Amino acid sequence: MAVVGVDFGSLHSKIGVARLRGVDIIVNEVSNRATPSLVSFGFKQRSIGEGAKSVETSNFRNTIGSLKRLIGRTIADPEVAQVEKKFTHATLVDAGGSVGAQVQYLGEQRVFSATQITGAYFGKLRDTAANELKVPVSDVVIAIPGWFTDSQRRAVLDAAQIANLNVLRLVNDTTAVALGYGITKSDLPDAENPRHVVFVDVGHSQLAVSVVAFSKGQLDVKSTAYDRHVGGRDIDHTLVRHFAEEFKTKYKIDVLANPKATFRLAAGAEKVKKVLSANAEAPLNVESIMNDIDASSRLTREAYEELLAPVLDRIPAPIRRALEDSGLTLDQIDAVELVGGCTRIPAVRAKIQSVFVGKTLSTTLNQDEAAARGATLVCAMLSPTFRVRDFAIHDITSYPIKVKWDKQPEEPEEDTELEVFSKGNSVPSTKVLTFYRKGPFELLAEYADPAGLPGGINPWIARFNAKDVPQEPSGDSTVVKVRARLNQHGVLSFEQAYTEEIEEREETMVVDGEEAPKKKKIVKKVPVPFVWASTSLETSLLEQYKQTEAEMHAADKLVADTEDRKNALEEYIYDTRSKLDDRYASYVQADEKSKLLTALQGAEDWLYSEEGEDATKSVYVGKLDVLKVLGDPITHRYKEAEERSRNISQLRETINLYLSQATSEDDKYSHIDQKDKQAVVEKVATVQKWLDDQIVRQSERPKNVDPVLTSAEILKRKDEIIYFATPILTKPKPKAPKVEGTETPKGGQETPKPEPGAEQQQANPDNGPPEMDVD
Repeated sequence: MAVVGVDFGSLHSKIGVARLRGVDIIVNEVSNRATPSLVSFGFKQRSIGEGAKSVETSNFRNTIGSLKRLIGRTIADPEVAQVEKKFTHATLVDAGGSVGAQVQYLGEQRVFSATQITGAYFGKLRDTAANELKVPVSDVVIAIPGWFTDSQRRAVLDAAQIANLNVLRLVNDTTAVALGYGITKSDLPDAENPRHVVFVDVGHSQLAVSVVAFSKGQLDVKSTAYDRHVGGRDIDHTLVRHFAEEFKTKYKIDVLANPKATFRLAAGAEKVKKVLSANAEAPLNVESIMNDIDASSRLTREAYEELLAPVLDRIPAPIRRALEDSGLTLDQIDAVELVGGCTRIPAVRAKIQSVFVGKTLSTTLNQDEAAARGATLVCAMLSPTFRVRDFAIHDITSYPIKVKWDKQPEEPEEDTELEVFSKGNSVPSTKVLTFYRKGPFELLAEYADPAGLPGGINPWIARFNAKDVPQEPSGDSTVVKVRARLNQHGVLSFEQAYTEEIEEREETMVVDGEEAPKKKKIVKKVPVPFVWASTSLETSLLEQYKQTEAEMHAADKLVADTEDRKNALEEYIYDTRSKLDDRYASYVQADEKSKLLTALQGAEDWLYSEEGEDATKSVYVGKLDVLKVLGDPITHRYKEAEERSRNISQLRETINLYLSQATSEDDKYSHIDQKDKQAVVEKVATVQKWLDDQIVRQSERPKNVDPVLTSAEILKRKDEIIYFATPILTKPKPKAPKVEGTETPKGGQETPKPEPGAEQQQANPDNGPPEMDVD
């Protein structure tokens, strides 16, 4: 079973895998540890991750990023319309009630929901992990923002199902970071006096703060706070706008009106940001930004921080809010840990330091990979493959959840809503709600504080309908209990509805030696039929999306394989042609060379024709096979000449080795029958004569004809000697007879002999799966 954790990011994602030596962050197909969170739709295929990044500028209208910020939302969300559209150039539309993208794919206009697109991206991460581990990947843990609502979490779960992934747990990214920090600590205090650590994560698109209490074997999240408009992309966007305004005056160009020019400027602005993290001044140079203009500028750190003031000034508020919600004072904070790439910016660190006056800001964790490592550790804890150090995770929910219902005519004073899970409620958690009803009833689950949700998200969570409520013979209301659960993913579900019947049974018990009857009450749960609905995709639609994704994935693979065979044909043409006058010159006959060059030229002309530009995989394979029929005999001669001398040396070494052993007078061979030794001598002599004869014959042949002495035949003769001689020359000596007996110690009892294998069993007890190193 593969153990995989994913840090799902808005700019890029990272994949962690668990191995015996600990957690590794794996690399993708271009050896990068981070895979861009992009999906690009093209005329022939989709490009995902690194492939999408390479075509983002040229295919920006059909390339979708910011998947983490779009999934689980609607086109009507103000944040989608006002914020996310600044960071994506694809056309965002409604896709069956959720936000989607309108793209050109395979020559036609298509609409895909953000859930579908994220499913395609998860499929890419799955394939990357499978290629690294050499086994199929199905079970994963995904780290997501703690501010994700029920609808966003369910959309991530749906996207994972589209990619045929089984999510063992959706873990909040700040909690994953905290786990990676705490599980390696061997000096944690007792629960009565925990160590309080604040984690501040400033990433590409968000600022997240969590206050966590650590004690032996556990972590307790005390509070969290977020700002979804503080991050690297907000800083980049501020710089792009600044330079765009400058270039309007300096070069008379409007960069923001040209998407390709905006991409080029954004890439330059990101470099400026990185340079200013360690220097007082940074240059900006963008070649051919637009209208054949090479734009340049400079920015000092002082001016840079002044530009960023509106973004930087937002940093202290969520930190103070998290501290206030935790109920802790600054003096009770033992450590402040920084993660996220933007915490490398001096101005960001200064703003964080302004809240934690007198505290040292620490960066003991990997700032870019801490969440992925934590998610992988969670997966290892849930997997039977590894034994991980016992460490309990007590997480909390970010938003209060209430349940509403209609007022009952017979209960005019009844309340119509109840807060079931308050903010900061532990996750997972189960609550049993009690209702008095005379018939079917409905419940609505909503977020209790819509204003605290990510801008514009619908507070609706789920609807519950109880049917066929049993009637009480007395005519009174029936007591119906409903079990609601906030599960390990942080999503709400209704698991059970039932009434309770009490049965009395008589049992006999013994009191003072005499039997006496006793009545025992037994509570029996009687199920109440119910249905409930959430924002998860309907089963039929989910299956449709899975099938569509499987078809597109197969089509992408076919296109990639076809392109690979096309490249292989092109490479063979140029490689073979260049070698015919070089290393193959001595091994090719004039008529062979002429025929091969003609065939290569014909294949090249076809390859660059309209027909060859867009042929099928089988056609490219067929063309290459035709060329290899002509070229393989030449390459075979060359390879044989290169390998022959080395293989001859190996055969001679084998001959000399076994001949020396068969003729040796060493005592280790004295027990071997002389007739057997002579058989070995005759065998190696026969092979030696064959080799000498073949070498003479081969030396008489020109290089441009097929060899009579091949490497395969040489190695075959070598194996013949080994298989014939080894059993003879390694025959063990007969054991000398010995007298067995038992020692009788002074006590008069015989010392029992240990059973065979007993010591080995003690040294290697079967203790289950191996323990993973988390240090």
